[in-house]
Amino acid sequence: MIYLKLFLVFFKIGLFAIGGGLATFPFLQEIVDKYGWITSQQLLDMIAISESTPGPIGINTATFVGNNTAGLLGGIIATLGLVAPSIIIIVIIAHYFAKFNERPIVRAGFYGLRPAVIGLIGAAGFEVAKVSLFHVERFLDTRMLAELFDFKGLVLFGVILALMYKFKRHPITYLVGAAIVGIIFKF
Repeated sequence: MIYLKLFLVFFKIGLFAIGGGLATFPFLQEIVDKYGWITSQQLLDMIAISESTPGPIGINTATFVGNNTAGLLGGIIATLGLVAPSIIIIVIIAHYFAKFNERPIVRAGFYGLRPAVIGLIGAAGFEVAKVSLFHVERFLDTRMLAELFDFKGLVLFGVILALMYKFKRHPITYLVGAAIVGIIFKF
């Protein structure tokens, strides 16, 4: 039963998370909230790892969640569930695309998808910032506003943002630097 549930949950993510990458974050957050297969911290760590390693975020996360929930077979099934909609859709589109590519309704549909993808990515960015820069879980438990902020995270975010603006380096440089600083701050 867990295998079928893993497959269907990740099939839905693969079907509706158009654009992939961080656009999958709202759907992945549902896994934390609804199913409890992973924690918010594990999701955040998974995104950080996925951003700094080869491979798409969705694939890496599906494999991790499936493996964490139901072992190796669970990881394989969750990953297959995530990619199955893309394979099905691409096969169908490839078959009919040449005929319908120039139709105005098709062009309009693709034009309409762009803002939706931007919105999903923006929502994902907001959720990542909320989890990594603020202590949202303390919101109702604290009377001190200062306790809601992760000041180390905010300072690191500000420094990286300033460095990215001043020096045009490859993003991996900043990821490696931030990882090193994070390791130093944690120990």
